[in-house]
Amino acid sequence: MGVLFAWGTGMDDEALMREALDEARLAFAEGEVPIGSVVVKDGRIIGRGRNRKEALCDPTAHAEVLALRQAAQSTNSWRLLETTLYTTAEPCLMCLGAALQARVSRIVFGCREPKFGAVSHLIENGHLRDANHCLTVKDGVLEQQCAQLLQDFFAKRRTEVSTAAK
Repeated sequence: MGVLFAWGTGMDDEALMREALDEARLAFAEGEVPIGSVVVKDGRIIGRGRNRKEALCDPTAHAEVLALRQAAQSTNSWRLLETTLYTTAEPCLMCLGAALQARVSRIVFGCREPKFGAVSHLIENGHLRDANHCLTVKDGVLEQQCAQLLQDFFAKRRTEVSTAAK
């Protein structure tokens, strides 16, 4: 944490999504669904998270929630005003709700999540509709890399289940 990223280079979102991908790769190595997140304020990462549901036996231990918790602790405030949440997959309803409650200004995500993703259902023209908090969204950042990591994880899991069944 604390690495300063230079804004205005045109590569900011990609560089920060790579940080989220690093978290996702750690989750993969730990046997967790490989989703990673970082929270950024003023060009600095103030929170990191990766899925830890299995390790923590906690259904709320999603990457986004853990990154938001760490960011709140590092700023000593639950209000994460003027922050961006980067996450490798489209946030679910719980994680979107947590970002809204934290007053995150922007969400940037990699790949869509057709089963549990909530953002695409609630966003119009890059903005959340019917909310009392202004939240903008950008999707598709390093989409292929984010999607590939998830595909590789589930292919590996299917192979392990298939091998164990024999």
